[in-house]
Amino acid sequence: MKIGILAIQGAVGLHADALDRCGIAAVEVRTTADLADADGLIMPGGESTTMSMLLERTGLFDALAARIGDGLPVFGTCAGMILLAAGVEGGRPDQRSFGAIDIDVERNGYGRQRESFEAPIDLGDHGEPFPGVFIRAPRVLRAAPSVEVLATLDDAPVLARSGSVMVSSFHPELSDDLRLHQRFLALAEDHQR
Repeated sequence: MKIGILAIQGAVGLHADALDRCGIAAVEVRTTADLADADGLIMPGGESTTMSMLLERTGLFDALAARIGDGLPVFGTCAGMILLAAGVEGGRPDQRSFGAIDIDVERNGYGRQRESFEAPIDLGDHGEPFPGVFIRAPRVLRAAPSVEVLATLDDAPVLARSGSVMVSSFHPELSDDLRLHQRFLALAEDHQR
């Protein structure tokens, strides 16, 4: 299985390290050719408006939209969540998102850089709480009934899934806990069957 990481901006290396610890070699996706070979894709945290513009400039936006539309498993973390959301508050008027999961998010909904924080996230798996790292994180304002909310913080979804799309407000790659990367790999494996 080949898992790509959108490598145009953001926390690419840490996601690659997490995949490596899960026994999967990551493929850095910078071109449509890189994307063509991916069985799944991680869209990392970073700066969502910059990522949106770079996706347009590189020609990746439309190719990625088509792959997502065909069911490509995608895991969007922080800025990746913003790019996958149906609605975005606080973004640039020309910022595009994929509308791949029926949620509305507010950019920097948990505050700016100086308000970054860590919080324990209950994943409902009877394990230890997941160490959620929130850095300029998006806040989910609305989740459609079709969206499965997997974890919340202060009654707001911070981890959700719809079909082959999984998103988190926080940065799982900043922890040594591999459970969310493993969940995404299981989702991608299921999709291959």
